[in-house]
Amino acid sequence: MNSAALLADSFGRIREVVHEAVEGLTVEALTARVDPDANTVAWLVWHLTRIQDDHLADAFDTGQLWSSDGWSARFGLPFPDRATGYGQTTAQVGEVRVTADLLLGYHDAVHARTLDLIASVTDADLDRVVDTSWDPPVTLGVRLVSVIADDLQHAGQAAYVRGVVERRGG
Repeated sequence: MNSAALLADSFGRIREVVHEAVEGLTVEALTARVDPDANTVAWLVWHLTRIQDDHLADAFDTGQLWSSDGWSARFGLPFPDRATGYGQTTAQVGEVRVTADLLLGYHDAVHARTLDLIASVTDADLDRVVDTSWDPPVTLGVRLVSVIADDLQHAGQAAYVRGVVERRGG
């Protein structure tokens, strides 16, 4: 297995968990909270997808699908286009009220774009510095692993929240 195939497998696992966490849920179930300040399935999936879109666009010097393909307008969220969810308040988490189809549509578009971007990544490419604002500077390999780890954690959280919501009858 080469680097590109390993990365594709990793991002594919994120997509699988996202679909399992979201498919078939109503807007009410997607926005249910396990406590008054908890993240919702909708926010978790929106956030992890925004991070993937934002970080890969930056690492590969391309535009984000969020703004370039009209996803921001379709979602109609009251946040700046640059928002990815970092530092958002509990009230802002509650603003992410969208359908499962819209969430999965955006996630699948970002996933397809991700596969295109990583298709030709080689071992040598992983050492390319993509962010000099950190010490040490962040390489493409470190950035991709960071996105994969963050996305898998949030996808797992979304699956957990779904389970709690379904057990409560929501």
